Amino acid sequence: MKIIGLTGGIASGKSTVSRFLVEMGAIIINADEVAHEALKSDIELQQEIVADFGDQILTTEGRIDRERLGEIVFTDPDALARLNRIMHPRLYEMVRAQLENYRQQKAKVVILEVPLLIEAGWTALADEIWVTVASEATVLKRLQQQVGLSAKQALARIGSQMPAQERIKHADVVIDTDCSLDELKARVAKQWSERADI
Repeated sequence: MKIIGLTGGIASGKSTVSRFLVEMGAIIINADEVAHEALKSDIELQQEIVADFGDQILTTEGRIDRERLGEIVFTDPDALARLNRIMHPRLYEMVRAQLENYRQQKAKVVILEVPLLIEAGWTALADEIWVTVASEATVLKRLQQQVGLSAKQALARIGSQMPAQERIKHADVVIDTDCSLDELKARVAKQWSERADI
């Protein structure tokens, strides 16, 4: 089984590249989805996060309000580091279990889509690292149009992340998503077809 670690900054096109890879036959493990599931179902994890960040991050129903938590961590590097220290060990175990499950099912290619793959030190899970990049202007536009963030919120999220140039140093493949969807699909297909073992 081949494991491709797919990473990149916010709104850099990871999900679109993932979608194309699924069409080409890959299986995706999306770390954000694993995190959402953990936040919903892992009571111990919820309690640990609330103990650190306080009741202010809870909805009226007593659930963690991810938007409110996001507002806190994306404007405070220390808060983001604390949240990652709580979340990452659990997510790592959940992802490793999923990978093992796919290995037993004899899956050929699994894409591990993890925004913080490099920062979290998870690169050893993957055989190759693919990094998506786009210009800051494109990322800002995507965050404002698709996610509904203000320019200030978008810049705060971009600023809280590892610079693209730093990510590229770890990359086996860099995919520039600053293009039309057809062109992007062609770029992904080219990388896919160049790998004889896929």
